[in-house]
Amino acid sequence: MPPSAIVLDLDGVVVDTEEVWDRERRAYADANGGTWTDEATRAMQGMSSAEWSAYLSEELGAAGTPEEISAAVAALVVAEVERELPLLPGAIRAINALAHELPLALASSANREVIDVVLDGAGITERFGATVSSEEVEHGKPAPDVYLEAARRLGVAPADCAAVEDSTNGLRSAHAAGMVVIATPNHAFPPAPDALALARVVVDGIKDVTPELVRSL
Repeated sequence: MPPSAIVLDLDGVVVDTEEVWDRERRAYADANGGTWTDEATRAMQGMSSAEWSAYLSEELGAAGTPEEISAAVAALVVAEVERELPLLPGAIRAINALAHELPLALASSANREVIDVVLDGAGITERFGATVSSEEVEHGKPAPDVYLEAARRLGVAPADCAAVEDSTNGLRSAHAAGMVVIATPNHAFPPAPDALALARVVVDGIKDVTPELVRSL
């Protein structure tokens, strides 16, 4: 049986904000006594806001509590997105086509305020039956929590869902949740080969995630 619902990641799948997050986290660390490392970018990909803000504080030495760090960085990301919404090619068309045929959910590591401003700015909030931020579950990606919660809110078994992901931790998270995984590899931060191998199919971007593709899984 083909999937009966689809769960999308946000950053790197719908909107090109991975580099925005990286830039603003780095800027916060630099401005607040932290020391950025070569490993920091990949280490924080997929982490929940509680996890990456604690990483900035505890591993990189940036001043502020995790709550203060998360709020400050998220505000900077929101400001950038409000100035210019970097939607990925074909995202709106793909989401509209998928939502016409199947229930959609969103499972993102982004803070809730970032999720909302992106979906509202793109005019696609109503396309989603459920949206989940990993700050709303116990563990961020690569743990499966955010995907399991998205399926629960849709009322669909995880095994009956297809997930669309771009990053190493995201691919691992969706696979751990028992979903069929479609990979849209992030060009700026390519996923690890072993994570990419977890995908049932690999496409160039969300523009290629069509109802026909989902039915073929």
